[in-house]
Amino acid sequence: MNDNENFNGNDIETGMEEKHSDYKPVNRFDAAAVHHLSGMYQNWFLDYASYVILERAVPNIEDGLKPVQRRILHSMKRMDDGRYNKVANIVGHTMQFHPHGDASIGDALVQMGQKNLLIDTQGNWGNILTGDRAAAPRYIEARLSKFALDTVFNPKTTEWQMSYDGRNKEPVALPVKFPLLLAQGAEGIAVGLSSKVLPHNFCELCDAAISYLRGEPFKLYPDFPTGGAIDVSRYNDGQRGGVLKVRAKIEKLDNKTLVIREIPFGKTADTLKESILKAVEKGKIKVKKVDDMTSAEVEIQVHLAPGVSSDKTLDALYAFSDCEVNISPNCCVIEDNKPQFLTISDVLRHSTDNTMGLLRKELQIRRGELMEQLFFASLEKIFIEERIYKERRFEQAKDMNEAIAFVDEKLTPFKPSFVREVTRDDILRLMEIKMQRILKFNKDKADELIARIKDEVKGIDHDLAHMTDVTINWFTFIKEKYGHEHPRLTEIRSFDTIEATKVVEANEKLYINRQEGFVGTGLKKDEFVCNCSDIDDIILFYRDGKYKVIKVADKIFVGKNVMHVQVFKKNDKRTIYNAVYRDGKKGYYFIKRFNVTSITRDKEYDLTMGTPGSRVMYFTANPNGEAETIKITLDLDPTKKKQNIFMEKDFSEVIIKGRASRGNLLSKKSIHRIGLKSHGHSTLGGRRVWFDPDVNRINYEEHGRLLGEFWDGDSILVVLDNGEFYITNFDANNHFENNILRIEKWDRNKVWTAVLYDADNEGYPYIKRFEMEAIRKHQNYLGENPNNKPVLLTDTAYPRILVTFGGADEPRPPMEIDAESFIAVKGFKAKGKRITTFHIGNIEELEPLRMPEPKNEGDNEEAETQVEEEENLDPDAGKTQQQIIDEITGQLNLFTDEDL
Repeated sequence: MNDNENFNGNDIETGMEEKHSDYKPVNRFDAAAVHHLSGMYQNWFLDYASYVILERAVPNIEDGLKPVQRRILHSMKRMDDGRYNKVANIVGHTMQFHPHGDASIGDALVQMGQKNLLIDTQGNWGNILTGDRAAAPRYIEARLSKFALDTVFNPKTTEWQMSYDGRNKEPVALPVKFPLLLAQGAEGIAVGLSSKVLPHNFCELCDAAISYLRGEPFKLYPDFPTGGAIDVSRYNDGQRGGVLKVRAKIEKLDNKTLVIREIPFGKTADTLKESILKAVEKGKIKVKKVDDMTSAEVEIQVHLAPGVSSDKTLDALYAFSDCEVNISPNCCVIEDNKPQFLTISDVLRHSTDNTMGLLRKELQIRRGELMEQLFFASLEKIFIEERIYKERRFEQAKDMNEAIAFVDEKLTPFKPSFVREVTRDDILRLMEIKMQRILKFNKDKADELIARIKDEVKGIDHDLAHMTDVTINWFTFIKEKYGHEHPRLTEIRSFDTIEATKVVEANEKLYINRQEGFVGTGLKKDEFVCNCSDIDDIILFYRDGKYKVIKVADKIFVGKNVMHVQVFKKNDKRTIYNAVYRDGKKGYYFIKRFNVTSITRDKEYDLTMGTPGSRVMYFTANPNGEAETIKITLDLDPTKKKQNIFMEKDFSEVIIKGRASRGNLLSKKSIHRIGLKSHGHSTLGGRRVWFDPDVNRINYEEHGRLLGEFWDGDSILVVLDNGEFYITNFDANNHFENNILRIEKWDRNKVWTAVLYDADNEGYPYIKRFEMEAIRKHQNYLGENPNNKPVLLTDTAYPRILVTFGGADEPRPPMEIDAESFIAVKGFKAKGKRITTFHIGNIEELEPLRMPEPKNEGDNEEAETQVEEEENLDPDAGKTQQQIIDEITGQLNLFTDEDL
């Protein structure tokens, strides 16, 4: 059946006329006229499905080839004379065996040629990197590769069958002595099933086969001609259900340009570029432009927009474009004339066993040929040496039968030494020996030939008894001969899961209308909340303690009394919510700290115990687990004369628990108001901080260079290239200058060494050693003169400076300076010590000769840090107790029932 042929109405009618003698055309609106199609589905469709599975789409495990590939190789072998043949000629020749048209043959031949394994190509065969098609078959040429001639063909071990028209013979399966299916890969869609075997590395297949023969474990992973990187953690040995992550190889050309050098398997440079542009159009990635400069190698340049992080964009390319794809392997092959779902290891083992069987069969055939040659050589030697041909009875024989009987009689004494019985055909062959050969017969040469044959037979017998070693030597030979042509192109490594919400561009702004109860990105005139993306979730907390997570939308009704709204980060354990709530209308007051790591979207939760009338009295969301101190003012009890109406509570004393926990009892008495007394510090320990030089910002998402783990009180030291320096905190909202020379975690005990040209002293070079002082305003270690010029700055413990003199009139040898012994550590404002008054050519730092000794634990006392005076946040600061009582009795509440 042709590729373009389908069942049509005429076919169905004809078939039904043949099967039903009472067939009549019926009106399709006549409900009484019903014809069952069970025969069509049970027979015709099943036959068609079986035909497509076995003869078209799924490779055979015996040789790893589909029928069209097998027929192409068979035709090329028949045409092989060592020279290239036009592809059009090969296609035409293959049509003697393949009944499905020239298009399917040509496409299959081009795909095989692009795999650069079995076919040696010449001309424009297309480009798997760009997706360009091959030139017309009349313009391109091909021949079998040396590897194919070595491993694929052997007519003596090939099983043959008649072609579709009965005019030719074709192989049932080619005698391939290599795991060809795993080397080339295969993909096909049949009726009801599909096959997808990924290509693997040539050398690794040889090594795996050798390991299997030795009884050693082995692992096989794909290797793609397009390169890239793969994560094989879920490969599942290529079996159905496994998943392979494939990534493009992306490099930083500079801070504003990313270059894609290798692409995922199955993609082209053009389709990859289109996927990036679609992500840009949707606002997922901020890119200025994308240039495809692919030719012989892939080169796609992604130019970033101003102020965009290259690290974040790189992750976004993996998350939102085809720079990362998932491939689902499905190792379906034909085995014993049936489709089977196997693993890659199963295929390798079967192929290796099949290779051993073919090598054994070749040895056995060769041994049979040698034994036959040995038999006739021995027969010929006796016939000539015994001069049987000169006997009178032989010469005077009446007919051929009498002569044959005489020769057989003369050979009778020697028959026990022959490897088999002497037949009439053997004697006839002796009688066909020419007289010239008899006259030139040499006994010594005949004995030498017989001995050589016996030695070869002995070697074959040894090999047949040690087929495992023979097969190992075969794979070793193949690897040594062809392995250098097939290096691994795809890198195997583990990928970190990229969360799309972390790398997507915040291309939207979130607003809230508290009076009408709407939240969304389309409320441009209402209260701004934060930047977000169109794939984010947002979390809302209400004053009655309810909270939920919803999807960002243009405008969505969420109800009134929203207390807090923010973008929700899944699995975020550092954002801690501090809350005080009243249980019911007149219940006790509880304090709790909790986080929300994962909840069901649109489902309503409650941070209180759910008692009707509950209210949240105090609430903060702390992105780094900060724990503040609050001041609680109680309501007056008119039954008591003396009473303490003030309480303080430090949230750091409250253990962080799950979101469903009740919390700790704070007060049984009625609370009038709660205010913030002082800001607190994080209770979650250190936080890892990265600096992204592309945008000059710090972050906690592992973009850029790791600065270290920061605890409360730690600071960041920033040194600019003009000599200025200062310290700052590790808040992700900080902005930094463009002229940063050094940025790191501040260590007050670190000694710095600087070399500068001092403008106040005729520009002579000076050296100074100092410590950076802990102060948040800009200072300058170069001095007050703006004309001072820095030469170098280093934090090496024992620095060595090399000074090269540049005066031509008075050449001087270079001078080495040990900075530690040259000058003592002083303040950063000190002038320093002059190095020389001679003309300087160059000043550079040398490798240190010694390093500081490692310090024992406990030697370093925690560095003291200058903490700015905290802002007084107590709302009752400066008031007398009576004034506060007057406020309470005057009903000047922070939280009233109407407010709540």
